[in-house]
Amino acid sequence: MSTIRIQPLTPEAFAPFGEILDTAGAPDKLINQGLCGRYHDRATLDFTEAGRAGISLFRSELCRLPVTLKLMERHPLGSQAFLPMSMDGFLVVVAPDDAGKPGTPLAFRTAPGQGINFHRNTWHGVLTPLSGSGLFAVVDRIGGGENLQEHRFEDAYIVED
Repeated sequence: MSTIRIQPLTPEAFAPFGEILDTAGAPDKLINQGLCGRYHDRATLDFTEAGRAGISLFRSELCRLPVTLKLMERHPLGSQAFLPMSMDGFLVVVAPDDAGKPGTPLAFRTAPGQGINFHRNTWHGVLTPLSGSGLFAVVDRIGGGENLQEHRFEDAYIVED
């Protein structure tokens, strides 16, 4: 088994795979009589074919490091955003495409209050909360068609700090 070390989640490191959703920097606009900062248009929602954006709730079991990575998936018909409904970070594993299968995976840990949006067709690991409630709002494509491809590794990876 190969080992993947968790690295810091930065906009530059994550850019090939998607966007980080957070409130870094000053808000784009103050609204609600100046009581609320709006961080505008942080994710690129990208859906093909006859689909629409939908919000679902996912409750995932908590995981402990090290994590064994046996499977990655991607969604060719739409982007997918994960927004934790607690102030807990979670593990994000992504991989570049290598001729229709995942290349060498990379692992990141989000900071409290951060979500992520995967670009359409990005290989990623399963939802992996490391603490908190395991409850997430997920924004993704709702509609017909095959929007899930899975790849199982012959040799699993170990993800650790």
